[in-house]
Amino acid sequence: MAEFDMIVIGSGPSGRRAAVQAAKLGRRVLVVERGRRVGGVSVHTGTIPSKTLRETVLNLSGWRERGFYGRSYRVKQDIGAEDLLARLHKTLDHEVEVLEHQFSRNAVRTLRGEARFVGPHGIEVRAENGDVHTHTAEFVLIACGTRPFRPDYVPFNGATVFDSDEIIEMPRLPRSMIVIGAGVIGVEYATIFSALDVAMTLIEPRASFLDFIDKEVMEEFTHDLRDRNVALRLGSPVTAIEAPEGGRVTCRMDDGRSVSADMLLFAAGRIGNTDTLNLEAAGLTTDARGRIAVEPKTLQTAVPHIYAAGDVIGFPSLASTSMEQGRVAACHAFGLQPPPPPEFFPYGIYSVPEISTVGMNEEEVRKRKIPYECGVARFRETSRGHIMGLDGGMMKLIFSLKTRRLLGCHIVGEGATELIHIGQAVLNLKGTIDFFIENTFNYPTLAEAYKIAGLDAWNRMARV
Repeated sequence: MAEFDMIVIGSGPSGRRAAVQAAKLGRRVLVVERGRRVGGVSVHTGTIPSKTLRETVLNLSGWRERGFYGRSYRVKQDIGAEDLLARLHKTLDHEVEVLEHQFSRNAVRTLRGEARFVGPHGIEVRAENGDVHTHTAEFVLIACGTRPFRPDYVPFNGATVFDSDEIIEMPRLPRSMIVIGAGVIGVEYATIFSALDVAMTLIEPRASFLDFIDKEVMEEFTHDLRDRNVALRLGSPVTAIEAPEGGRVTCRMDDGRSVSADMLLFAAGRIGNTDTLNLEAAGLTTDARGRIAVEPKTLQTAVPHIYAAGDVIGFPSLASTSMEQGRVAACHAFGLQPPPPPEFFPYGIYSVPEISTVGMNEEEVRKRKIPYECGVARFRETSRGHIMGLDGGMMKLIFSLKTRRLLGCHIVGEGATELIHIGQAVLNLKGTIDFFIENTFNYPTLAEAYKIAGLDAWNRMARV
């Protein structure tokens, strides 16, 4: 008989949700975490730190008030790295305490150390002091997360060249910075530091970035970046990086250009933390980026009693979806079939300004040849937008001409990641344009943009 019903490797969003779900089903659960405290990448270097840093920057810089008081306005004139870290550590301590209490009250056992498979059901855990513990379980969930991709040509030094896990512990605030990689992480950090008036250069080898976002929304976002003097270097890869001790970092690019700055953040991809798991002993393999393939509906790997969830299985690599994956995996393992997940989930990018999207974008609708119409609302059209001093921000709703149903909701601007959930609900409940036209929204709120965008689309549809 196995010692545990389930062993969970990793205590990030998917691992902790799976552990708690299994415990609530009356199962014996062990969570193995190799970090100093539970929480995983999400709590300690990823989701929570970056979003806390963003909120700290927007508060201390007075970013939200500059529409009234001018671009030079600041709540705190001299902002240093120590100011950014103070709030971060308080937030992380709180997150860890909540998680530890959650494990405690659900009788989830935790063990600190590095896990590796010694067989399909056996897990060996090596503690920091060298002690080795071996445990067995009927089911195993791999929720070990990812770490930044660190290619050899990047001279990481912890002083002027950082990866996305190290940047939150930067020793000082630079006057200029280069970000290589215009994915979600790179764009978030580039815009966060831009809000602190750090001169930013964003480098991306592809000719475009964030291609899954609606193009009209990206045009609005890109215009905002250029208006803030964020330099975009798209379509040319970096060929060399020079980081002399005590000097500025220089990037040489394929098109012959070069860019110099005080600091560099390399944020071009992440790889799975699977290299130390000895997956071969369990009969598993990974792709080139260390990710594990799973059956999408059940989260089972090629070995049926071993599950994987979270960033280690790849897209969408969101904390929100990872939590649900962990819950689904635990339910399936113990014979509880959860209802099928909703068709659409929201995607949030915590840049400055925020971007959030759910459903199909206009390019996807056109590709499927669905007759459609769009409605657009600018935040400055709302009374709340005027009160907040917003110059930018927009909402775009896409409706089917045939069924009048909402097909997609796309937002860029203040509060986008909060506002998106109204669109998500209407979309998953198969609601139509009539919801936005007939319902009353609190006044004054940014949510009024839904009514404005709905009426804008309805006016166009009426003419058709």
